[in-house]
Amino acid sequence: MSVRIIDKRDEYILGHCTKYLARDNTDFRHNLGQYADNDPRGRICEAWRFPIVDSYGDETNIEDPYAANQVTFVYEIDPSAPPQSVAVIGTFGNLYEPTPLSPVTFQGEPTKYYAVTAIIGKGEVHTYKFLVDGQIVLDPINPQRTTLDNGQEWSRFFTELCTDPLSLEGWEASLLNRITTHILPFRTREGERFLKDYYFGLDRQARETQYPHAYRFDESVGELNFIDKLLAREEHHHLQDYKICLEQIDRILRQRNPYIEPCDQSGEMFVQLYNDMASDKVDGWDYGKYQSPRFFLQMLRRHTYTGAFSHPRYGGNAGASGWAYLSERYKGDDGNTLFAWREVMELPFGTSEDYHG
Repeated sequence: MSVRIIDKRDEYILGHCTKYLARDNTDFRHNLGQYADNDPRGRICEAWRFPIVDSYGDETNIEDPYAANQVTFVYEIDPSAPPQSVAVIGTFGNLYEPTPLSPVTFQGEPTKYYAVTAIIGKGEVHTYKFLVDGQIVLDPINPQRTTLDNGQEWSRFFTELCTDPLSLEGWEASLLNRITTHILPFRTREGERFLKDYYFGLDRQARETQYPHAYRFDESVGELNFIDKLLAREEHHHLQDYKICLEQIDRILRQRNPYIEPCDQSGEMFVQLYNDMASDKVDGWDYGKYQSPRFFLQMLRRHTYTGAFSHPRYGGNAGASGWAYLSERYKGDDGNTLFAWREVMELPFGTSEDYHG
């Protein structure tokens, strides 16, 4: 599989590098527990933004922008010992076929960055490494890494609409799905009926290409998929919160009813658990491992609502069904919706031909 490369202006790449990589600080203010001590990524502002996964626009082909992202790999060199060559290898192409990175310049002068931009399909997850003067190295910026079955560690990235679980195990996702049932407003019989009616009312293309993403990971609007991807990137420092608290919740529910799997227990059990966590007083909670169940619940509520109502490109709100729910739920005295999202959103979600989000 050959890699499709496009030229990006140096200003585009420097716009990201200057904002997130150019700080000359030596403290580890960006290490919130997700990195080992003295890991250089802890000094980088929002390291999760690399590689740069962005929208792809092609004025000659209106289909490609909805099917692919542009992914820009950035490698920061040591100016005192510049390499002779920098390339990237990965599963997005022929695995061991290097794709060269080019020096990034500013007003004709060299910078400390090398970069290359590839067109990669949406809904994909890939592993990669850099090849620097023939030596294979992990991406020193990207916090996402994964260990393969052979024990080899690789850097990782994913594109928009990816539904492969990256952070949560199966039992964790099942348990989390039950907890979010009592958070989202459309987890009622009426709300679920509306979502189903909305789904079957979509045109065939939307049903086949957009809404199925909701059902690859949970049975609502993809909020679990959003949380999973959030914990893989921008809120990776909270992944341990989820791991610790879901383990505690699993243990407590097993103590309260040892005969039924936690994710299959009654709604009343979860309502009681939810209320206990909200009061910050949960019988059986190990406060030595995690001080405040209420803090975790508040964080989970924030993540859940964001996933249900943010742009579908971020992994939740599949098929824009969350927006459709708001549009139906909130109407003025004249009967028209107060949330006319279709007018301002791009195809295939909305009707605007001006916005290409």
